[in-house]
Amino acid sequence: MTKYIKHPLIKPDTVEQRTYQMSLIDCALNSSTLVVIPTGLGKTIVALIVSVARLGRFNGKVLMLAPTKPLVEQHTKFFKSVLAIDENEIISLTGAIESSKRADLWNNAKIIISTPQVIENDLLSYRINLKDVVHITFDETHRAVGNYAYTYIANKYHETAKNPLVLGLTASPGSNDEKIQGICETLRIESVAIKTEEDSDVIPYIYEKKIEWIKVNLSDEIKEIRDKVLKVLENKFEKLVSIGYLIPNGANATKKDLLSFQARLQSKLRELGDPAIYSAISILAEIMKLSHALEVIETQGIGATIRYFDKLENESLSKSGSKASKRLFNDVAVKQIKQDLKDCTIEHPKLSVVRDIVSNHVKENLDSRIIVFTNFRDTADLVANSLSELDGIRPKKFTGQGSRYKDKGLTQKKQIEIIDKFKDGDYNVLVSTSVAEEGLDIPATDLVVFYEPIPSEIRLIQRKGRTGRKSKGKIITLITKGTRDEAFYHISKRNEKVMQEKIRSISKDCSNFIELKELPQKKIYEFDEELTIYIDQRETRSEVVQLIEKLGCHIIVKQIEVGDYVVSNRMAIERKTGVDFANSLIDRKIFEQISNMSRVYEKSILIIEGDGLFTARQLNPNSIYGALASLSISFGVSIFYTRDSSDSASLIKLLAKREQIDEKREVSLHGKKSAMLLPEQQEYVISSISDIGPKAARNLLNHFGSVKGVITANKEKLMEVGGIGLKTVEKIREVVESEYKR
Repeated sequence: MTKYIKHPLIKPDTVEQRTYQMSLIDCALNSSTLVVIPTGLGKTIVALIVSVARLGRFNGKVLMLAPTKPLVEQHTKFFKSVLAIDENEIISLTGAIESSKRADLWNNAKIIISTPQVIENDLLSYRINLKDVVHITFDETHRAVGNYAYTYIANKYHETAKNPLVLGLTASPGSNDEKIQGICETLRIESVAIKTEEDSDVIPYIYEKKIEWIKVNLSDEIKEIRDKVLKVLENKFEKLVSIGYLIPNGANATKKDLLSFQARLQSKLRELGDPAIYSAISILAEIMKLSHALEVIETQGIGATIRYFDKLENESLSKSGSKASKRLFNDVAVKQIKQDLKDCTIEHPKLSVVRDIVSNHVKENLDSRIIVFTNFRDTADLVANSLSELDGIRPKKFTGQGSRYKDKGLTQKKQIEIIDKFKDGDYNVLVSTSVAEEGLDIPATDLVVFYEPIPSEIRLIQRKGRTGRKSKGKIITLITKGTRDEAFYHISKRNEKVMQEKIRSISKDCSNFIELKELPQKKIYEFDEELTIYIDQRETRSEVVQLIEKLGCHIIVKQIEVGDYVVSNRMAIERKTGVDFANSLIDRKIFEQISNMSRVYEKSILIIEGDGLFTARQLNPNSIYGALASLSISFGVSIFYTRDSSDSASLIKLLAKREQIDEKREVSLHGKKSAMLLPEQQEYVISSISDIGPKAARNLLNHFGSVKGVITANKEKLMEVGGIGLKTVEKIREVVESEYKR
């Protein structure tokens, strides 16, 4: 007989009571806890019970964070279905909701489920605070590393919350102590609670997963083309050796090896400035492209390789294309390889194997749901198109949001729609890239096919968790003999084994793993209210913004038309990484940006941060020096170089201090440039109205011909101006018509 959880905030007979979940919940309510539990065993239930328990104990809010909008929608739907709470008090927050509306939604809610980026942006913009949040769940906690939004939110939570409690949820925390320890330190985790498929209280809920590996042989035709790619690649390595640089493992070097070598070269370039290093970096860029082509032809096939070469050729023909691509497609051998690819009529044997696997499985299980994972979008296209030719197979490609060459990404709304149709049977096969690895609730999936092995143990476990959740499941991995497929297979198996052993050892004795004295202590930063910095909302994706706040500055996030940071009524700052600056030289945008900034502000600052200025696009150093000289001399901009985001934040604070405290200048988004010409003064008058930037001011003045024409125009006339919306129109009329009161 099924037992159900009884709680005043949970609808009767909706949430099954399982012993292993109760033990995890007990741990999670006693201290901030990392819960490691196999996929499909109800980690969301753990979050639900901990959330309602905290709401029952404290008067406040609970927050659940999930990395994607589909996951947020999924969790929200589940919470609303089982909780005896007004549905209006259970909300989801994503970037699709206007920022101006999110604050009211937050204030009126008890349970908030959100993507972390939205919460991070709203915290930085002071739209919300975490003071009354009595619990936060961090779903897919293995993401809590580096500059991911989880890190900032966790720090802010422990600084401000009156009664903080954290729950981290993951099926795959990583295979080494450093990774797991890092997660715990980031989230201020005090204990680890683990359940494995071998635990006696878990076994009754585990369904059998049959695992199978199928090895295939490359055809002679594909091998012949592969060998030609390999020969060109070896020639590039020989060229590198001839100028004094040797990469360990040569043509067998992994992507990690190549990236590590690239970092060493860039470091040497900063120290020595040797012209030979430029040549080495340039050749290495060609090697990395050819190495990827070799991987694609070995593991993906002819069609995917043709698409990759098409992208490279398109890049080589583009004005902003890299020199590495241009040189490759001036190489007669590379041109011949591309022709050989187009002449080849044999596809990779994996494609026919996938067709047979899927077709046979659906014939035996008419209501089957299948996911085929591929590492590359081009392969996903090929597989989906090939499967659509089979009777009874209704495939759908499932990818991320970002658009690529000739491949438009899926919006989150479209992703959710596809998942729903997959559940309902409109599609019975998803051909997916990594976007389907985490958290998606697709309980009926009974077969998962890996088109190729993956070296990441975290991603391997996530993919395996897509099947065997409500019934028996099957996992099939395709491996091409004699290729890097075999290497990736052995790496992932070894790392998975190490992670499982690590999880078991932690489970036996957590006290030896986490030393509480080493965890960061709660700290509240003292804000220097004298320093205020305006920050463009697009900059919130940068770590610099968080670091400026930690340095004690009061930040105001706004949409700024010129510059990234404004520290006084005469000084604005444009920040670019070395790579960004190199790219902006290609498309010439940097000159427009600096021109606009220097026109509005008396003092313009350009910060160039980090590496990549001389290496990102293999630009001639003289071109870079010429551009820097032009920016400095022609536009009067002051140029600073910083090592990293921490240096940039410190510099920006220093400039703000100099302007606001030493020079006692006001802070304003509207520059105060001296000796402005009449048109500039007119633009300044109009742009001084909130929400109107220089571009909008020019549009209004061009349309009406004068300042008087703008301020006397009615709403209907103002709405006729391109780029002017209702919100801006209402602000203009409010400023012009409202009674002055001081």
